[in-house]
Amino acid sequence: MTVAILGAGVMGETLLSGLIRAGRRVDDLLVGEKRHERANELNERYGVTVIGNVEAAQKADTLALVVKPQDMGDLLVEIAPHVRPGQLVVSLAAGITTAFIESRLPDGVAVVRVMPNTPALVDEGMAAISRGSHCDESHLEEAEALMASTGHVLRVPERQQDAVTAISGSGPGYLFFVVESMIEAGVHLGLPRGTATELVVQTMVGSAKLLRETGEHPTVLRERVTSPGGTTAAAIRELEDHKVRAAFLTAMEAARNRSRALAEGLD
Repeated sequence: MTVAILGAGVMGETLLSGLIRAGRRVDDLLVGEKRHERANELNERYGVTVIGNVEAAQKADTLALVVKPQDMGDLLVEIAPHVRPGQLVVSLAAGITTAFIESRLPDGVAVVRVMPNTPALVDEGMAAISRGSHCDESHLEEAEALMASTGHVLRVPERQQDAVTAISGSGPGYLFFVVESMIEAGVHLGLPRGTATELVVQTMVGSAKLLRETGEHPTVLRERVTSPGGTTAAAIRELEDHKVRAAFLTAMEAARNRSRALAEGLD
């Protein structure tokens, strides 16, 4: 199966490198890229064939569309005459519905919608996939295999994708914001910035590993750290007083609403 990645930005290159690390033969991979300098860079780095979008659409069995949402319409116009039933189209563009893509491609083309996130850069991504109206099990399995090269994959109904975008798609940004805030707090409390950074980053990594490997509910793990009348209890009280929990809910609702608005604007 030949896979063409249309869009050679950060996420496109992340998918490409992940597929190669996962054992896909470079001969079975194509990249659609118009910029000559970028094409040469990818060819030198990975040995992959870089061609135009139209030629990639003609040659590949699976097309991974990894462009910005606002560029999706133009890309579909460009490749639609060359896409055929039997091909699989996998979209990694936030907010773009399978219906939007299907309406611009020949009838019968299978479309899968994916919401990835940036930890895919280190093979710890979380991708949620949803089937379009012409997908069967084999199409979903192929999409899962593509995204599994960069981390974990979860199937969700498409109606949940805006919520997924708010949770895991934008989620790294929230966590980086928390890390940034904790580092600044450490500096404020008198720690050297390097020391504060190492303390916070390792605490975040270790806590995530603890969550994953124990399978414990986060409330249970938090309560184990929170001794009655202790330091953690004092800190949690301040967070609750400042309504941090409610602020996270409001922030993620805003992200979900923005995802919906992006799709409605394109439609």
